[in-house]
Amino acid sequence: MTTQSSSLKTSVRVDTNKKSRPFLLDIKRDRYLYLLVLPGVLFFIIFKYLPMWGIVIAFQEYSPYAGVWKSEWVGLEHFIRFFSNPDFYLLFRNTMVISLLNLVFFFPLPIVLSLLLNEVNNQFFKRIIQSIVYLPHFLSWVIIVGISFLLLSQSNGIINLMIESLGFHKYDFLTNTDTFWGMLVAQNIWKETGWGTIIILAAITGVDTQLYEAAKIDGANRWLQAWHVTLPGIRSVILVLLILRLGHIMDVGFEQVFLMNNGAVAKYADVFETYVYRNGIQSGQFSYSTAVGLFKSVVGLVLVVLANKMAKRIGEEGVY
Repeated sequence: MTTQSSSLKTSVRVDTNKKSRPFLLDIKRDRYLYLLVLPGVLFFIIFKYLPMWGIVIAFQEYSPYAGVWKSEWVGLEHFIRFFSNPDFYLLFRNTMVISLLNLVFFFPLPIVLSLLLNEVNNQFFKRIIQSIVYLPHFLSWVIIVGISFLLLSQSNGIINLMIESLGFHKYDFLTNTDTFWGMLVAQNIWKETGWGTIIILAAITGVDTQLYEAAKIDGANRWLQAWHVTLPGIRSVILVLLILRLGHIMDVGFEQVFLMNNGAVAKYADVFETYVYRNGIQSGQFSYSTAVGLFKSVVGLVLVVLANKMAKRIGEEGVY
């Protein structure tokens, strides 16, 4: 009995020593791995976490001359002002409609394109297609909007000139409220669909090839293999991307909307980002615009937490 108790104490002492091993020894052992992680950690600390202290001005009547510590505290005054503003419902409608349209029409397309690319056996042709669909991602929104104006301008746009040559009347794409939201989604699809296939294609490579062999034996064609093997194999990755996308549902892209906005479609183009720019940068209402930005962030955080809990309830890992 004494021997067993002494051995137990020894094992506990060994485990305790392992747990209390200095963190510096781990860093020294895995120094190259920590060195690789360091740029990403510094990026998040400097550009994500340190600026977070600035959200306190959302609860102040911030004055650049008085500074953060001497500005007057007003509590939830800016939030009450924002929610009681008639513009809130307009901003909320425009932002949610554009985000939901992107979620319904844009989000599935990288998955579909990845499944199609996965079926291409000619590697040379596959790489060419991938390079072509990746290219728009590296173009700025200024160039994308410029191309849109060249194509869709009512006066001398290429598409309207073709319509006129066919004997039809020119169509006003750029100042038509009926097509504005759809045009934003189409631009986003053209620019980012190819880039979105990178993660999906990487996930597809992780699907067990033996499952495809078993499906072939059962008589499944390529379509059935993609539906019953590939998609279930990448379901967790798709779910993580969906959760992250929900976290950005209040962000529709400032540059794109700002550049595409004009007087004719202003009621359909004014979103939270442009509202913050107009009130914060142009009008100098720093506290009020910070409150609007904080509201967006809180909504995104709540959606991510709820979506992650739902993912875990259905048996998926989720984001965390």
